[in-house]
Amino acid sequence: MTDDAGGPTRPTPEDRGLRPGTAAYRRLLVALFFIGVATFAQLYSPQGLLPLIVADQGVTADSASLMISAATLGLALGVIPWSYIGDSRGRKPAMLAAVSLACLFALASVMMPTFELTLVMRFLEGLMLGGVPALAVAYLSEEVTPKATVVAAGTYVSGTTVGGLSGRIIAAPIGEQLGWEVGVFVVTLIAVACVLIFLRLAPRAQGFTPRTFRLRPAVTALTGNLKVKELWVIYLQGFLLMGGFVAMYNYVGFHLAGEPFGLPLWLVSFVFLAYLAGTWSSPRAGRLAARFSRRHVLLGSSTVMFVGVALTLVPHLSAVVVGTVVFTAGFFGAHSVAAGWAGVRAVGGRAQSASLYNLGYYAGSSVFGFLGGTFLALAGWAGTVAMVLGLVVAATSLAALVLPRD
Repeated sequence: MTDDAGGPTRPTPEDRGLRPGTAAYRRLLVALFFIGVATFAQLYSPQGLLPLIVADQGVTADSASLMISAATLGLALGVIPWSYIGDSRGRKPAMLAAVSLACLFALASVMMPTFELTLVMRFLEGLMLGGVPALAVAYLSEEVTPKATVVAAGTYVSGTTVGGLSGRIIAAPIGEQLGWEVGVFVVTLIAVACVLIFLRLAPRAQGFTPRTFRLRPAVTALTGNLKVKELWVIYLQGFLLMGGFVAMYNYVGFHLAGEPFGLPLWLVSFVFLAYLAGTWSSPRAGRLAARFSRRHVLLGSSTVMFVGVALTLVPHLSAVVVGTVVFTAGFFGAHSVAAGWAGVRAVGGRAQSASLYNLGYYAGSSVFGFLGGTFLALAGWAGTVAMVLGLVVAATSLAALVLPRD
């Protein structure tokens, strides 16, 4: 590119980064897709096995859900430290180290002699997995052109949906036949294969500048984002919506296995195919947000979530399935927009803003993923649904009142 005088021009911010349609751009998206699969297949593989864990370990439904909450709590606590490791060591090496260590803890979790030790391993697994969501959006934000960021973030999120789906739908039928530990083990092996694909395809970073960790600038990068009310609301979107989402998926299996449905676990696991709605909605929400407005797409997606979870109150199997599909599509549309917005709107460190979003996101998963079981015990499925509806209404109200048009 040359200027009017014939000399080379300095690239504008819009010119920097990988462009859609190039081979390197496609490699980056495919690599991030597979590391998303590796991360979330492991994180949620026990979810479809919770009724088996209840029977095998002699615990209550909400105690069994700690298999999910322990890991998501570890992830919530891990995202901020991993963001600083990524700042100094590089996004790709940090993500690779994080997910590799997580695979080791996942293997250890199925070998523990007690349920309590299994929960400890799940917590440590989540702590390591925190490196991927802490750094993935920052990695792609640095490597692709600004206009492509929202679409690229949607593609990464679609990989997380495939991971969540595969972890649940593979582990449940295998676990029903061979034991829940074998189901988790098989999913871990699949995650290892995805890590190898990421290692092979992820391009060398071009937009990353390493930074030496210093406490004062590190705190400034983190707390600077907390001074912006719009960012608080974006982080709360993750906390509230993810809390409702995980609660829904933690306990819908108990709902379908009980009256009036009485479905076997292998058949219940097919409800997780609803995750494909998230694979479809994530990149489309990103494109709509780029074309129109992040705020409008976020509010619309939250409204879709409300309609979907309300449908599951109808005592008919088709209504529960359709409601779960609609709810899932709405959630991942909202999540892909909010996750990308957290990085773009950052006023402190971009990776730290993404980490704060993920801190809220997985803290909500841990808290409400457990509390959904308490509501289930108190009022049945209607109690869990009421809690989820309340979370969606709170998130939507905050977004409507505080967030700008874009």
